[in-house]
Amino acid sequence: MTDTAEHFDVLIVGAGLSGIGAGYHLQQKCPGKRFVILEGRDCIGGTWDLFRYPGIRSDSDMYTLGYSFRPWTEPKAIADGPRILNYVRETAVDNGIDRKVRFRHRVKRASWSTPDSRWTVEVERNVGEGATETVGFTCNFLFMCSGYYKYEEGYTPEFLGTADFEGKIVHPQKWPEDLDYSGKRVVVIGSGATAVTLVPEMAKTAGHVTMLQRSPTYVVARPAEDALANKLRKKFSANLAYHLIRWRNVLLGMYFFQLCRRKPERARQLILGGVKMALGPEYDVGKHFTPRYNPWEQRLCLVPDGDLFKSIRDKRASVATCEIDTFTKGGIKLKDGSELEADIIVTATGLVLQVLGGLEVSVDGRAVDFARTLNYKGMMYSDIPNMASAFGYTNASWTLKCDLTCEYVCRLINYMDRHGYKQCMPHNVDPDVTELPSLDFSSGYVQRSIAKLPKQGSKRPWRLYQNYALDIVTLRYGKVDDGVMQYS
Repeated sequence: MTDTAEHFDVLIVGAGLSGIGAGYHLQQKCPGKRFVILEGRDCIGGTWDLFRYPGIRSDSDMYTLGYSFRPWTEPKAIADGPRILNYVRETAVDNGIDRKVRFRHRVKRASWSTPDSRWTVEVERNVGEGATETVGFTCNFLFMCSGYYKYEEGYTPEFLGTADFEGKIVHPQKWPEDLDYSGKRVVVIGSGATAVTLVPEMAKTAGHVTMLQRSPTYVVARPAEDALANKLRKKFSANLAYHLIRWRNVLLGMYFFQLCRRKPERARQLILGGVKMALGPEYDVGKHFTPRYNPWEQRLCLVPDGDLFKSIRDKRASVATCEIDTFTKGGIKLKDGSELEADIIVTATGLVLQVLGGLEVSVDGRAVDFARTLNYKGMMYSDIPNMASAFGYTNASWTLKCDLTCEYVCRLINYMDRHGYKQCMPHNVDPDVTELPSLDFSSGYVQRSIAKLPKQGSKRPWRLYQNYALDIVTLRYGKVDDGVMQYS
């Protein structure tokens, strides 16, 4: 590592949706602070640049996925990946945040020194042609905006017989640019957000696409364009129209989530009723679209304009619900004895979750095991000083929570400056606080990693309520000096 380390007041890790938002808020609310954004890849965009599979889109509407400070003005409320990527990059350029980004800087380790009140960050810098060098940075505050999953690889189960298959096997996270699936038989394994996006898009040119699922997922159709939003933009300013629709969508989302939790049978009837209307009375909705769990025990899948249902009605796509026995030379043999023929198999089988982008963290020489920490207000960790992370909602848009987190971090930094503090650290002194899993989702990708994730506590401020309105009260207006955060 180089002997001299650059110092910044705030070091942001990641130049995706969250990191660009963090840069904006720091510029606006802490104008005197020097900050840098370190990005491991060679461009801005994070998830929205990494994923290149056909039809990539958001499963949240852009009035809530968009930043609070930058109105979404395009007609489509459910936007595709390239449009979202352009939105993030334009936000960065228009606000000069792109000039704060250091590309090809992969953060590996961070160590906190209490005597120095600073982080020392070890970074692997790509210097071209696969060569790297280790460089150092120091900062007073470390803001992690590196997402929640491993960028290097997605999750693929070990299927029997994969070596026997003579076609191509593709994971959406590593989509080949030159993959030609026109006229081909395609099997997409999975029924989550990625699968329901891939199937109708590939079905436009493929010979046939089969969505193969072990068990069904709740799928909800919504209009790709928001008619009311488009009308309001003609009558009011872009900013006012944006915030009116943003709040309407937030409240509707909160209402439906509460309905799912309090009256799951009613919510189930509403969702399945929509599917039956879309697919007709003869389609076996019970087998293919009726999950064993209640709505919002896993994230709902959104299909704009019901495109998945349309591709099924047009017989360009179909659904198979069965467990896999083995891959074969020409496709996949199922446990019911049937076989799906395939030229291409897409394993839309999920992500690999990781804490803080896999960063190794130590405090005063002690390695931190995040599984043994409590999550403070959904953004900081017990007994870890001067560090925050951006993590969105599981039941709503990612950016809603990230915007609030950024606001809170700025409030925290300004509070410390006013009082001459160098350190802030959440610390639990309440013996009645018990540990709970950080996420209450039954999804496979969550359950595979839940033991490694930080815990939430049974009481505020350690409890995660997944409630935007409550978080506004807590994070935007609540006390920064709440008796749990320790300052020195």
